[in-house]
This record gives sequence, C-alpha cells and structure tokens, in this order.
Amino acid sequence: MSTPSTPPPPNQPPPGGYGAPPPPNQPPNQPPSGGYGAPPPVPPVPPQAPQQPPTVPVAAPGQPSYGYPPQAPAGYGYPQQQPPGFPTVPQPAAGQGGGSGGGGDKRTQLMIVGAALLAMVLIIGGGFWYVSGEDGGGTKPVAKGDPSGSSGNNKGPAPQGGTEKVPANPKSRTLINVPSPTPDDVVSVDGSWLTDSTYVKSDVAKVVGYNLVDGGKKWELPLPAQICGATKHVSDNKTAILFQEGMASDSNKYPQCTQVGVIDLDTGKLLWSGTAKSQTNGDKPVPFTEVTLSGQTVAAGGLRGGAAWNLTDGKSLWTPKADADGCYDLGYAGGEALAVLRKCGHDPNETLTAQTLDPATGAPKASYKLAPGIEWAGIISTKPLIVAANVGNTAKNATNVSDLFVVDDAGQLKSRIGLSSGNYAPDCPATEVEQCTGMVVGNGKVYLPTYEHQGASSSVGRTNEIVSFDLETGKGTTDRADAGERYTMFPLRMDGSNIIAYKEPPYDGGGQIVSIDGKTMKQTVLMQNPSDKSTHSAETQFVVDHSEFRYHNGHLFIARTMVRKPYGSAGDPEHLFVSFVAN
Repeated sequence: MSTPSTPPPPNQPPPGGYGAPPPPNQPPNQPPSGGYGAPPPVPPVPPQAPQQPPTVPVAAPGQPSYGYPPQAPAGYGYPQQQPPGFPTVPQPAAGQGGGSGGGGDKRTQLMIVGAALLAMVLIIGGGFWYVSGEDGGGTKPVAKGDPSGSSGNNKGPAPQGGTEKVPANPKSRTLINVPSPTPDDVVSVDGSWLTDSTYVKSDVAKVVGYNLVDGGKKWELPLPAQICGATKHVSDNKTAILFQEGMASDSNKYPQCTQVGVIDLDTGKLLWSGTAKSQTNGDKPVPFTEVTLSGQTVAAGGLRGGAAWNLTDGKSLWTPKADADGCYDLGYAGGEALAVLRKCGHDPNETLTAQTLDPATGAPKASYKLAPGIEWAGIISTKPLIVAANVGNTAKNATNVSDLFVVDDAGQLKSRIGLSSGNYAPDCPATEVEQCTGMVVGNGKVYLPTYEHQGASSSVGRTNEIVSFDLETGKGTTDRADAGERYTMFPLRMDGSNIIAYKEPPYDGGGQIVSIDGKTMKQTVLMQNPSDKSTHSAETQFVVDHSEFRYHNGHLFIARTMVRKPYGSAGDPEHLFVSFVAN
C-alpha cells in the first residue's frame, strides 16, 4: 500500500531551479537546504550559561535531541526554544517493526515542517549537517594518515578490537581555539579533516592546515569563492570540496555552487577544479549540493543531476544525462563503495531508487526502489547499503528518520529497522543524501543513540545510551552502553570493531571521548576534557549533532560549518573550532 509522500521543506527550489544551494550539514537555524534565496535573519546570541542548574520543566514530546539544558545557552549553541523531553529509558526490543503509514495531507505536513523550521530559526546553531559527525561506515579503504586506519603513536595500548591507543594521561588540555570569522552574511565553512600530522579546516573563502604539535598554521589555500560543500572522506590524503562560481556581488548576490575541487591535505594545494554541464542546459555549469569520494572517484550531485571525476587528474568520468522519465542522480554517498539516490518522475508521482555504482563508469551494480511516497532519503552506509527515510512522516523527535532499509549486494531488501517510536536519536537533514549523523555501522550492526531522558539521581540531569540493531534481522540487540548520569553521548565512527563516541558534558564537567568495545560494550576513556568555566563554555557552544567532530591519536577537534557576524557583543567569544589534546 502506498504511503503518503513527505514534502520537501518550505523555501526549496522547484526541480531544476537555479540559485545558491547551501552546502550539506547545515545547522537548523541556517537557510534550508537548496536555499535559492536570501538567508533568513539569524537571532541574537543567547546569554551566557549560569553556573548553577535551575529546575528544568519537563517539555512536551517531540523536541530536538541532544539539546543543551535551557539554563546553559551559548552562541551557536543548543536549541533553546524548549527543554528536551524525558521519555522512559528505552530498552532494545526483541523485534522492531517497520514504520507505520499515515501522516496526513500535504498541507498539514507543510504546516508541520514550516513550524519546525520557524522554531529552528529561533536558535543559533553551529555546524553543518556535515557533521556531521565522523565517518559512520565500517571498514573502508584509507590512505596513510586517515584517522580511521592509522595505528597512531599514542603511548598506551589500544583497546582490544581497535587501533586508537589510550593516552598515558587521558586528561586533556586546549591545543588551539580559533576565533570564528564574522562576515556580514551567513557563510559556509563546511569541511574538517584530521590526519596524523595536520588538522585541516575550511574557512571564509579558504582552507587552512594546522599542525598538531602546537596548533600553528602549516599552510593556507585561498579560494576564488566561498565553499559550499565538502566530503568527510579522504583517499590518498586527498579530499574534495565544492565552491561557488564567484564571490557574491551586487549583480550576483547568490552565486551558484558549481565548482568541484580536490585538495592535497599534505601540501595544501588545490590539485584541480572543474565543472559539469548537462545535455539540457546549454553551456551553464550544473549546480551541486553535495560531493563525496570513493577510492579514485569524486562524485557530486544535486537537483540538476550528478557528475564524477577522477581524483588524481580531474578527468571527467560521467556528466548529467537527459532522461525521458525525468530521472537524475540526486546525490551520492562514498567511502568503501559508491552509492546514489536516483530520483524519477514528477510530483506527485516521484520515486527514489538506491543504487550501488561502478565508481569508474557510474553504471548501476544493484538497485533497490523505495516505496512510492518516499520523496527524500539519506544513505548512512554504502557497504552494506543502508538507506534512511522518513516513511509517511512518522519520524518523531525531529530526527527525520523513521526507518532504515538494509539492502544486499543483489539489490534485495535484507531487513527493515523501525525507529518511529521516538526512542532513538539519529539525525538526518531534509534533502541531503550523505549527511545523516548519530548512526555508525560495523560488526554487522548499526549503532545509534537513544533519545535523551531524565537521569535517575538528578531532577535536572539528562542521560542516554548507545544501542544497536542487527542488520540481518532488523531486530534490536542486547547491546547497551550507558552515557552515565548527566551525560549524553553519540557515536562518531568505528575504530575496527570498537565504537568511538563523544560524551556531551553536564554544566559542571568536561566532555569525553570513549572507545566502546563492540563485543562487551565496555567503555574506555580516551579523553577527559577540562571542566573550568572558559574551557567548558568553548566546548559547549557547538550544536552536538550539527557540528564536525574529529578525533584521532589523542586529538579532538570540534568545528562549526556556518559563520556570520554576531548581533551583539555580549557572551563568550565564538570559535570556528576548538581543540583538545591528551597530555
């Protein structure tokens, strides 16, 4: 039976429209994905957090997850419009069903989405749905220096099953905190990469590399325009970005996101850049909303279709093609394999198909057609192929994902994991394909956080857990790692068979990085951050599930992906990124 379709959020361009699509991983208070117009005004920075926790009223269900308690707002901080709800601690069910149908008519859905967007505009958020978090895949080809694959040089032994070693002293200190740029308008600074020797961060019309010894600048790469997208993947110590066709001007206030480029993370050189042209749009370059990387293939997609290039020399592998059925590659996901979400048809009869592709030619290797009515979806893993969708608008708690579809190598549905109960807290944007956060895949399972809830020993404390679902059966497992009283945590990436997770701190503590054993779910602390006022304020000014977290070899970087000039001078200074190093 068909399920009602979920409309795209308001202010989206019509298919094939031109404009200035913002980059992926954009935080809730920024212009909606595919912005195609002037960004909405950003509200003033909230006041500084008090040092004592006032009583927190219980919120209505459906509030954003990982929200910092309303007593502790900060610039570009956690959602403040409502405190989080406190549902009962969820236990992994023996068998989770698929998402139910329903959802109401499109006008009702638009009102719901519009209300949600209005609420989001009332907050200041700090990172791109690009943070994303870290790479959530299992094993994947990695280059020397890639955080997922390097053995590193920490002093202590690595927890069994992983390569991230335990520092001699997990208590950390600040390495470097870089002030946030203050452009008059909202500007994307999407992209963070961490190698054995360098942290690389996008900035206003440039990319900068910082050394890991003292945080000093190693190199700086000026760009001819603002960045509008980046991949989190690295291959041969190279990565890919998107940037606009030119700087904004009176004659072109919202430049198109048409340029694809590859950066050498060792040298800071732009190895090549290029555009793509469609068969139906003359000589105009195609605008993109996302870029990804798999092996030697760079692939970019958007409402005008997708294109791909060779990583090393920028040679075109394929370009958007005309299709009588109105089909186009909406966006790609990379890592160990290359996958795509292909959209066909015309509203209200659009359909989505998830495909694995031959990276060299773009030819489909396997295809799985999603049920009619699913207009937007995300890919959280390419091997195995796992698609996240909001079926029938049944997702709760602002996660935008009600179901996960696990697809085998032949394109057949292996299992369906239902998350519509609201007990789980992944996060997926409305339209981007590879920007879901809070879910990592490994050990034949998907790991994700539960929705935060009241702790047992404190009337104001919040906590949650990391649990898992079996990919073969789609059923919940007995895996459970508790964040602990007044902490909440979410997974960043896999480290072999272990899960690397970040623990969001309480008002009087510092954050933590832990390694969770994939067999026993036992936690090993890899980093404990300071709890002093200034350090805590710097660490907690970022929206946890909409910021870039990169951890490797006793180094943690937390970065935002959108910046703009604050409306006032009150409050603590804002940072482009903060960083910690274990002693």
